[in-house]
Amino acid sequence: MANRQTTISQFNKTTLKNGLRVISESLPAVRSVSLGVWIDVGSRNESNIENGVSHLIEHMVFKGTRNRTARQIADSLESIGGSLNGWTSREHTCYTARVLDEALPQAVDVLADLTCNARMTPHNLKREKHVIIEEIKESKDNPVDRVFDQFARTYWGEHPLGYPIMGNEDTIGNMSRKRMMDYYRRNYQNGSVVVAACGSVSHQKLVRLVREKFRFGDGDSPPAVRADRTPLKRIDIVRDTGAQTHVCIGFPGLAYGSMERMPMMVLATYLGGGMSSVLFQKIREERGLAYTIYAFHDFYRDTGIFGTYLATDGRHLPKAVEIIRDEFRKLTRNRLSKMRIEQVKAQLKGQLILGLESTYTRMSRIARLELMYGRYVTLQDTLKAIDEVTASDVLKQANRVFDEDQMAVSVLGPVKKNVLKDVL
Repeated sequence: MANRQTTISQFNKTTLKNGLRVISESLPAVRSVSLGVWIDVGSRNESNIENGVSHLIEHMVFKGTRNRTARQIADSLESIGGSLNGWTSREHTCYTARVLDEALPQAVDVLADLTCNARMTPHNLKREKHVIIEEIKESKDNPVDRVFDQFARTYWGEHPLGYPIMGNEDTIGNMSRKRMMDYYRRNYQNGSVVVAACGSVSHQKLVRLVREKFRFGDGDSPPAVRADRTPLKRIDIVRDTGAQTHVCIGFPGLAYGSMERMPMMVLATYLGGGMSSVLFQKIREERGLAYTIYAFHDFYRDTGIFGTYLATDGRHLPKAVEIIRDEFRKLTRNRLSKMRIEQVKAQLKGQLILGLESTYTRMSRIARLELMYGRYVTLQDTLKAIDEVTASDVLKQANRVFDEDQMAVSVLGPVKKNVLKDVL
């Protein structure tokens, strides 16, 4: 199969003969390049006994390759003023570098070495298990991390989307090298890899470097388990001795590629997208019930979650939740005014444009579009989609989302199990 190339404005895409995709967005005005190797696999691809293996592999590749020691990896880009990092989510694993444009060949070489040539020795595996278990313990000391992991489990039940990304002490402690390597070979496949770059970058040079350096197995990783959730109301309250009570309230949302994504973003921004949002004003400014409150939407490949997060004193929890529910109900009954809709859309567009001044953000955007949507979307098209959102669109989404029969609520804090009995 011949290479295929598509050019749209400053965006370029080349699919190599082996299926690996190379995408770039050129910004000649900058001197830097943000580079990412995106693997289309995350914790939702894991079985119960594999939970945490995606994140474990992400750690292990930094511990040494056939060409570099761990120290040499650490020095490789920092010694020239660049940076090197990795992260794991529920659907992706990503390895990133940011360097001056002249150092692009070195950055490609390092990322290819990490992802294709990692040795992942038994000795390093034993040591890194201890590191990750300490990371898990540290996360347990962070109530925000804990309540979001609790919320994922409450919402998804036993589905892999409900698994903690880092796994748990048992799954990591019992992870064999064979299981880890089998998972790596099964999922780190050419057809499931996107190499993305943004900044002062020549696409043709990038393609040449990627073709020369990267060597994965041929094929695609197995598809993730379909997102499936029993439509019922779930409330999970965990008593804790912390100073605050943390709450997540969530509903079924939309997939990343949904045509109704922008009305959903407008809804989330109106409800809890900054200091001007209705929840911030009503709960923090008018009542003084919380310091932190916001709305969010997690978009996945085939589903999504719309939710709100709140941290408050346990005594104020019922009142705060009552206010949140009242605002949900208002949104299902009343259209927002034209002026308010325009304000929220302007806020959303401004945040998007400001965020895209970062080469890393732009690199991440084009990579996610490729992996989740299968095509590039220009900034102009995205801004146009926001402009086209109407009050009726937002009302429609509010009525679709705020179905209390499908609501999931997670509470973590020094409260009684029946603390919400009068408001839920």
